[in-house]
Amino acid sequence: MGRLLLVGNSRWHWGQRHDDRLHCWHEPAAAAAVNLRAESTSLLADLEAWACVGALPAGLVLPQGRRILLPQVPLGGLPPWLGIDRALVGWRAWCRQGQGPVLVADAGTCLSLTRIDADGQFRGGRLSAGLALQLRSLGQGTANLPQQLDPLVSPDDPWPAATEAAMLQGCLQACSAAVLQGVRDLAADQPWQLWLTGGDAQRLEPELRRRGLQPRLAPDLALEALAALAAAAPLS
Repeated sequence: MGRLLLVGNSRWHWGQRHDDRLHCWHEPAAAAAVNLRAESTSLLADLEAWACVGALPAGLVLPQGRRILLPQVPLGGLPPWLGIDRALVGWRAWCRQGQGPVLVADAGTCLSLTRIDADGQFRGGRLSAGLALQLRSLGQGTANLPQQLDPLVSPDDPWPAATEAAMLQGCLQACSAAVLQGVRDLAADQPWQLWLTGGDAQRLEPELRRRGLQPRLAPDLALEALAALAAAAPLS
């Protein structure tokens, strides 16, 4: 299997299968575009399938015959404006769930909640700013708050006195509360299984479990979906 690529909002996500396991790695968008231009011949020749959340950087050309587009994701009811990343993670979670109803929380630049019912139909969702974007917006939109924070640093105190730790704790709780409320709002409906994916999935998982949820952690659902779709119908 060649390489898989999902061009995201702030990071590019790569995958390649080794010994029946999908090896995944991630790069900041700007650095990934530079690296791809520098090694375009070898990387493009090895690119099996790719998808793009938004627009490619100016001047960068990827093989269109290997691009996965929204109509190729086998779910029903997908609106034409839906982000390909949400369709990919929703479909893959639904497949891994044994075609049971799923609520997928994708904790990336955007925190997206996506519902897929037992029949494989898209049933809407919710969007809010992800953990890193919330932290960055706080720094840029307010006075005397830092603009660069590591969202992977864990504040031990639930009520920190230090400004940086208070920002991290507040944004972390906002993200986990959004997921919790989504699960609660579905409680009277079908038995939706919560799936957690995306770059901040492992960061959010302990908070969600502390709130009584039992998410199925799968950080690379989108790349898994690309691999499965490419294997099912090899691209030109």
